[in-house]
Amino acid sequence: MNKAIEQMMSEHRLIVRVLGALDTLSTRLASGQSVPRADLARFATFFREFADRCHHGKEEDRLFVAMNHHGFPREYGPVGVMLSEHEAGRQEVRALARLGQGDGPLSAEEARAARAHADQFVPLLLQHIQKEDNVLYPMALQSLPPDALASLEAVCAQFDQEVMKPGEIERLKALAEALIADYPPDEDRLMSFAACAGCAAHGH
Repeated sequence: MNKAIEQMMSEHRLIVRVLGALDTLSTRLASGQSVPRADLARFATFFREFADRCHHGKEEDRLFVAMNHHGFPREYGPVGVMLSEHEAGRQEVRALARLGQGDGPLSAEEARAARAHADQFVPLLLQHIQKEDNVLYPMALQSLPPDALASLEAVCAQFDQEVMKPGEIERLKALAEALIADYPPDEDRLMSFAACAGCAAHGH
């Protein structure tokens, strides 16, 4: 297995666990429990900085570029679909970040909005990750020549050093573990989301 692809799949596993934690937060809101506003900001920070800047950044600026050079256009096809899903996810994370700003407890309307964005985002990203792990990454491994795959390993390692500050990835992984501890994921629900390809959202 290519080290860069292996690392991206490892990052996926952490992102999936935090998606499960966000789903638990949504479930608590659905049952009328209060959730600290700051926790929405904590989730938004993880998804913005780790899932998007670190992980999607490597995909968009390194993997997808290599695939573009070997016959996979950015505008359509598998890479085009992945890029459009990245952008759809960013919109939901921006909304969670906005809700996480400010003071005081979440209003009933804000709690409903937080649930709605979480319930869009969790299945979107879970199904996106499934497509990458099961379709896009194997496609890249089959289609890229050996020199391009070797180069991918080097440029992805360079990306983490140049784009992420020293210690930042470790700090974000610690944030992930704290969120998972605060909102333990329901593994069965995660499996049902992942199996439900094409679902826009799950009701509670």
